[in-house]
Amino acid sequence: MSLLNDEPIAFVFDVDGTLTPSRSLIDPAFESWLIDFCTHNDVYIVTGSDRPKTLEQLNITLYDLAVQVYQCSGNSVWNNGIEIECNDWTLSKEAREFLNTKLEESDFSIKTGIHIEDRPGMANFSIVGRGATVEDRAAYVEHEFVHKERKLIADAFNLKFKESGITAHVAGETGIDIMPNGNNKGQIIHNFDEQTIYFFGDNMQEGGNDAPLKQAIINRANTSDRCFSVTDWEHTWNLLQELSKQGLCY
Repeated sequence: MSLLNDEPIAFVFDVDGTLTPSRSLIDPAFESWLIDFCTHNDVYIVTGSDRPKTLEQLNITLYDLAVQVYQCSGNSVWNNGIEIECNDWTLSKEAREFLNTKLEESDFSIKTGIHIEDRPGMANFSIVGRGATVEDRAAYVEHEFVHKERKLIADAFNLKFKESGITAHVAGETGIDIMPNGNNKGQIIHNFDEQTIYFFGDNMQEGGNDAPLKQAIINRANTSDRCFSVTDWEHTWNLLQELSKQGLCY
């Protein structure tokens, strides 16, 4: 266990774009290193994805080494292979109709599979769809880089439903997470009252789905806490190796 000023450090990781490429397998060398890291440090995972999708990206050995896994932005909580909490909220018909209209309006040509996916306590919306290939997703990332479509949709959604108590956040490389206010990653903060938090994520910008946890960490005013905004899994690995050299982890 890593300690800072005699207080244990909780290493909290997003998955897509932080531990793995988006919706892809973790790099084998990084996976091996991270498995060893987990045996010496308190590791937590928080992701907008559900458990089956996360297990497509992370080895079950690595998954089970985490102290706790917060799926669906903390709305489904797993410990030692058992789901210990689950939120049963579902998206309204009006919100679904709004998202389907945005899907029809999008000029991105590749649209395949499910576009609105229900998850515990939240929903995920994707223009390219859940049936997309790696190549399809890469094409959407290029489209998104130019048009910033997801932020425009999320902003429009939040304006329309601001009195409904639900919020949309840009998530991963191709998705938008929709959930009741407070049902975001920030809700897990109460689990770390006795620990310093080192949080790693790739969507900490305003409107990103890592931003609520970043803000919750800032709000609790523990000067030892740190948030690391990463560009990809290699950036995460480099930061962890640097922290190890500084004696802040093993």
